Parts: sequence; C-alpha cells; structure tokens
Amino acid sequence: MAGTMPHAIFVETGLDGGSTVAAYAAELPGCAVFAATDADAVSAMPRRVAAFAAWLRSAGEQAPTFIGDNWYEVERGAARGTAKAPQRVTFSLDELPPSAMEFGSYLRWLELAREELASALDADGAPTKAITAIVRQDLASAAQLGAPAPGSAPSDPIDRLYAARDHLTDALDAAGPMADGVRRVVRVAIADDLRLAKRLREGPR
Repeated sequence: MAGTMPHAIFVETGLDGGSTVAAYAAELPGCAVFAATDADAVSAMPRRVAAFAAWLRSAGEQAPTFIGDNWYEVERGAARGTAKAPQRVTFSLDELPPSAMEFGSYLRWLELAREELASALDADGAPTKAITAIVRQDLASAAQLGAPAPGSAPSDPIDRLYAARDHLTDALDAAGPMADGVRRVVRVAIADDLRLAKRLREGPR
C-alpha cells in the first residue's frame, strides 16, 4: 500500500543566490529536485525517484524498487559561500563511506550523468553560466579529495567542463570509497549535471 515505507529526503537551501531549494533522495545519490520552495521540492520527489530509477535501468544499471511514496524531510542545511561559488551542504549520510560495490555504481552513474549533459550541450550548441559553476564545483571537489590542482585549463568553456570532470573522475578513482566526502561529491556532481542537462533541453535560459 502506498505510503507504508518511509524514505528520507535531505533539503539544501540557499542555492542560486537564495532562490532555489534542492531536495535529495537519500537512497539514490544524485537523484534531486530543484525548486523554488521546500514544498515544491519535496512533493516532486516521488515522481523524480521514479524517473531517476527508470533512467538507471534504461542504461543497464540496477536501481532499487521503492515501496510506497512516503518521502519526507529528515535533515536540512543551507549552502554557504556566494551565488557564484556556493559551499554545498554535507549531510550526515555523506559522512558514511559507500561500500566498494556502491562506489562502483556511483561512478557509473556519474558517467551516465556526464553523457546526459554532453548530449544536451551538443543539442543546444551554446555554453551557459551554469557550466562555469559546474567546473568550479568539480575542481573544488577534486581538491577536497586531495587531488593536486590541474594544469592550464582549455580556453573553450565546454572543453573546460570536460577537463574538469575528467579531473574529478581521476580524483575519485585515486581517493577510493573510504575517502572523506566521497558520497557528497558524487551526489552533488550527478545532481548538478542532470539539472543543467534538463535546463538546456527545456529551452531558453
């Protein structure tokens, strides 16, 4: 019966200069809803989880089957920093290292999210300010994982995006599942890639 199994949502406020709230499905790192209000973000989660799980399965990945649609907020935090360089929230679950099997799955999900974004960029043909934000986030995440700063960046914005994501992937591979913050890094990277891909496909920015 719907609603019999509770599922946790983490809520992050203060994104986009304070205009956006993000809700994350705790059981599916990278599955997120970005909306104008808490209520909108949380209420959209059941549909987002269904779409995210279907997306994973369509790519040959295993995704859990959720019983019921009782998704509720269990933890929240506010992004700090600035609109251009927010310091994203670390939730309690982020501090638990994933298993080696989970880590492998999450890296594949990250690659799938990157492919989604690449496809949207190819179709749209023009970079956006959001690309710069993702590059900055990827480089900051790689640094938090202990990766040295990359060399000179390509001049083309899209090339910089791909270079930054390759740098982050290398940092994750080197750090492994036991590194501090791995779960948060993957969660944010997948969510942000899919968010930008959706925005590009929906039209004018």
